[in-house]
Amino acid sequence: MDFLRKGQEEGEMILDTEGFKSMVNLRLLQINHAKLQGKFKIFPAGLKWLQWKNCPLKNLPSDYAPHELAVLDLSESGIERVWGWNSNKLTKNLMVMNLRGCYNLVACPDLSGCKTLAKLDLQGCVRLTKVHKSVGNATTLIQLNLNDCSNLVEFPSDVSGLKLLQNLNLVNCPNLKELPLEIGSMNSLKLLLVDKTAISVLPESIFRLTKLEKLSLNGCRFIKSLPERLGNLVSLKELSLNESAVEDLPDSLGSLTNLEKLSLMWCESLTAIPESVGNLQLLTELSINRSAIKELPPAIGSLPYLKTLSAGGCRSLTKLPDSIGGLASISELELDETSISNLPEQIGGLKMIEKLHLRKCTSLRSLPESSGNMWTLTTLNLFGCNIIELPESIGMLENLVMLRLHQCRKLQKLPDSIGNLKSLCHLLMEKTAVTVLPESFGKLSNLMILEMQKEPLESRGTQEHLVVLPGSFSELSVLVELNARAWRISGKIPEDFKKLSSLEILDLGHNNFSSLPSSLCGLSLLRKLHLPHCEELESLPPLPSSLEEVDISNCVALEVVSDVSNLRSLTLMNMTNCEKVKDIPGIECLEFLKWLYMSNCKACSLTVKRRLSKVCLRNIRNLSMPGSKIPDWFSQDDVQFSERRNREIKAVIVGVVVSLGRQIPEQLRYLPVVPDIQVNLLDQNKAIFSTALFLKGIPNTHEDQIHLCRYSRSYPLVLKLKDGIEIQVRKRNPPVFEGVELKKWGIHLVYENDDDYGGNEESLDESQQSVSQKLANFFNSYEEDSQVR
Repeated sequence: MDFLRKGQEEGEMILDTEGFKSMVNLRLLQINHAKLQGKFKIFPAGLKWLQWKNCPLKNLPSDYAPHELAVLDLSESGIERVWGWNSNKLTKNLMVMNLRGCYNLVACPDLSGCKTLAKLDLQGCVRLTKVHKSVGNATTLIQLNLNDCSNLVEFPSDVSGLKLLQNLNLVNCPNLKELPLEIGSMNSLKLLLVDKTAISVLPESIFRLTKLEKLSLNGCRFIKSLPERLGNLVSLKELSLNESAVEDLPDSLGSLTNLEKLSLMWCESLTAIPESVGNLQLLTELSINRSAIKELPPAIGSLPYLKTLSAGGCRSLTKLPDSIGGLASISELELDETSISNLPEQIGGLKMIEKLHLRKCTSLRSLPESSGNMWTLTTLNLFGCNIIELPESIGMLENLVMLRLHQCRKLQKLPDSIGNLKSLCHLLMEKTAVTVLPESFGKLSNLMILEMQKEPLESRGTQEHLVVLPGSFSELSVLVELNARAWRISGKIPEDFKKLSSLEILDLGHNNFSSLPSSLCGLSLLRKLHLPHCEELESLPPLPSSLEEVDISNCVALEVVSDVSNLRSLTLMNMTNCEKVKDIPGIECLEFLKWLYMSNCKACSLTVKRRLSKVCLRNIRNLSMPGSKIPDWFSQDDVQFSERRNREIKAVIVGVVVSLGRQIPEQLRYLPVVPDIQVNLLDQNKAIFSTALFLKGIPNTHEDQIHLCRYSRSYPLVLKLKDGIEIQVRKRNPPVFEGVELKKWGIHLVYENDDDYGGNEESLDESQQSVSQKLANFFNSYEEDSQVR
């Protein structure tokens, strides 16, 4: 197009209006983000739709009179006024005007000449302070959007002309203090949204809005009451008063016979709901979360279509009415964090309920026996409750899929009937007082997720209540995830454990068993095996080849690890403080290994170093083991980065030697990583980036440990490198914890082709070898007195 020119700024587009002169049939024109030069009167007279987002003008020029224009879209522009000419020149055919996001707009357009305008969008016009009085006489207007006009203070008082207006959006106009007194004349209004405004009262005439379907007053902090004639809004389907200052509701609320949704969340001054709420026969959703409501009226039980009742966080709510059992359609009942101390027996009458939430109801001690009658229940959430036991009738909940008992610290046992829950897939019972599983447990034929871990510190140092899993446990053939951390499981894990053939994640850490079954290798789907702090475990049997993670850290009695060469998918192996292990046969074959943590593995340190191969070091990101040296081909000082021609930087390897003081602070022992060692990037001596090295595993010794951390080019540490940037390794100053000593460090930059060769390199000179091969050489020939800095 010969009228398209490149602007002075990159990406800027300049159009010459002369190019449009011949386009006599042009009806739709989209010129977003463009600049025009020339006379606007040349625009085709028949243009129907003009979209010019990000228009650079302050107002449209006076020589442009778009008589046929139906849609004008100037959204997201810096325009201050739409027109600079007399309003009688405006197009009488304009139907849509979109000025959304025109942040500099200071004047609402005069609409006197617009006889067909149906939609006016002024959302986000933050400098707009008042709406032109002509808007009140826009007899064809259907939608008016003033959302986020944060400085709007004045709306036309005369709105008698807005007889066709259906949607009025005044959300987040915090300076608007009143609505027009005769708002009732907008007799077609269906949607009235005045959330987060400063209005303090609704006009009495609002009762005339008999077609209104939604009224939203969320966040209206100055409205304390609603008009008594609110009940005249016979078409109202949704009333939302969330976070308002409403203190009471009128009795006429019960006359809103078409109301489907009533939301009173965070109404902190509202203490009661009128008895007339029972007349809302079509109500399907009632939300009173975090309100000050003290009780629910008995009439609530006569709401035949109520599906959701949410009262979470109503701390003043102490009981439910007996009539609750009459809610024939309710599917979800949320009572989280209420002060309810018991549930009425009638709750068993909820024949359609699917979800019952009682999370953190700390006053609740038990569930009624009638709970077993809620046959349709699929989710029961008792997280953080102080219940002592579950009713035997819970076994009747044949459709229950999820039972959540996390942090029910007073729950001491599960009923024998729990084995009857044939649909149960998720049993979450972390940090309970349960110490024995009933023999019927193995009948949970659909159980997939079992989380029953306890706090490790609770079981440390005690031999009481040692647990043996029930014989039926191995019948859980579809179990995918088992977490029994710190359950004090003792003795031997039985051989029939292999029947848990679907198991993918197994966490038995912090337990007291002495051996694992040899059949463990038969769990062909197992991906993660976590056995940290199993302090009586003496040997690790052959493992399934499917494993991706193995954590046997702090298994201080462990001496024998079976050959791991079959673990070709293994990416993580954590053996921190396994100081009696003598060897890890097959480790040299683990080509996908990324994380190898062996701090304080004294007995096998040299043997494993001899085994480390180029294959298993190629993908290593973090490695730790006993040692006091780093490779001598690492730079021993701060490194200044310089780009290399046609060779991209691929990675940065940081090596450090770290030790802990002889008096290791107690809080340091329970950290996941050794803290306070970091890598900094400096540009002209100014810090531009810093990251702590991930030195996983706190060794139970003050002896030196070597850590290698490899950062690929996807890490910010590498992405931020450019000529002249200085890389340095330092201890944090001041440190978060005392007792960590940085003894040595080294940095090596890996460029393109430095670590790409996959062939045999034994015959190559070291200067020609890949980085992975040189690392293998370093470890294979590791001697305590060689290669010292």
